[in-house]
Amino acid sequence: MEPQIRYARTTDDVGIAYWAYGSGPTLVQTPLLPFSHIEMEWQNPYLRHWYERLGKFVTVVRYDGRGTGLSQRDVRDVSLDAHVRDLEAVVDGLGPDPVALLGVFHSGPTALTYTVRNPERVSHLIPWCTYASGADYWRAPQSEGLRALRQTDYLLFLRTGAHELLGWEDDERADAFAEIMRLSVDPGMADRLLAATRDFDVGASLDGVGCPTLVLHRRNLQWLEIDLSRDLASRIPGARLAVVDGRSPLPGAGEIESAAKAIGEFLEVEPHVAGMAPPVGAFRVVLFTDLVSHTQMMTTLGDEGGREVLREHERITREVLSEHEGTEVKALGDGFMASFSGVSRAIQCAIELQRRIEKRNQAEPGAPPISVRIGINAGEPIEEDGDLFGATVILASRIAGAATGGVILVANSVRDLSAGKGFQFEDRGSIEAKGFEEPVHIWAVEWAEGHSRAFLP
Repeated sequence: MEPQIRYARTTDDVGIAYWAYGSGPTLVQTPLLPFSHIEMEWQNPYLRHWYERLGKFVTVVRYDGRGTGLSQRDVRDVSLDAHVRDLEAVVDGLGPDPVALLGVFHSGPTALTYTVRNPERVSHLIPWCTYASGADYWRAPQSEGLRALRQTDYLLFLRTGAHELLGWEDDERADAFAEIMRLSVDPGMADRLLAATRDFDVGASLDGVGCPTLVLHRRNLQWLEIDLSRDLASRIPGARLAVVDGRSPLPGAGEIESAAKAIGEFLEVEPHVAGMAPPVGAFRVVLFTDLVSHTQMMTTLGDEGGREVLREHERITREVLSEHEGTEVKALGDGFMASFSGVSRAIQCAIELQRRIEKRNQAEPGAPPISVRIGINAGEPIEEDGDLFGATVILASRIAGAATGGVILVANSVRDLSAGKGFQFEDRGSIEAKGFEEPVHIWAVEWAEGHSRAFLP
């Protein structure tokens, strides 16, 4: 369920939009200044997965800072003190209990300053890929290069920033976040907000942080030296530094599990995170679907037209899943993750889904066509609170990513388990699946005469 947007009012009369999701103690995640749009972030399946992951053990709160997203855009003051007022308004609106703060990248100094000024309101502090002095960050040649690009070609800057700075490696995912960035803030306001960070400097107040503090830094982050995180940890009393997987200063981008584990362990609120691995579940066949060219479709058709196509895709998918006794594990915005108790039902479901979509496209020649790629793997995933995790799930997702529109790809194990069931397969050879040491052999399911060959990658 999409969280409800609420508003808080700052002491200088600026409206700040925020939402809360999950259960447990409150963790407020500050914005990725200046690119923040809490409504669109929730609609992005990859960012939503991060919030859903946190929501399993905390009530995660996200807000748009002044000048961005759903918050008030026409503002004059964008100083560090102004950003602290934004955070103060949100925390005050949540009630009297202390909160934990996850201070992200350029808004890390905001969380640090608020903590020093309001020690009774902060239970735990987590500076994330951030710094004490903005001048230290802006000395990096990459930062200046990106600033120059922002002034000459804003749209190219957004795409480059999504890829290089924020670490979205897949073109479609990078383009989707670049669109969030574009709609988050006007170019002029983005310049003002980023320019203001040059004057951020909280170094003199770090010894005033009195709550437990965990400084997090991503292992392969290229744009922010680990020395800056190490400096933070060394100057905050009792703080410790942890390095987690990934290369993005955006928490929800890329690999998230090690970060979620570190946060849960630090807050002492998720039992299995502290070392008790959840049990491996029963045998499951995991199926991923993905709507091809979703970002391009939304751009071409507009929000309402694109959403109408998404609803049609969702309706067809859920109908077919129900007919083949598939369990919808989660909707991913432009696709689904589902599970089955046996390979035959999963393959039959995938075939019927492609046929149903083809029938819809033929019946409505004037409507925007729907094209879906599907990946299937089988194994014993980790099952927790209705969700599935582990290598079985990851490989199913990787296999889906290797497909093109109209194609069903399955792992070698799925093909072997369906021997003698009447399905026809085409050998697609091996792929290099990220995170897996050995190449993965895959097969295409032939669901219509000559169809799998027509869509060879």
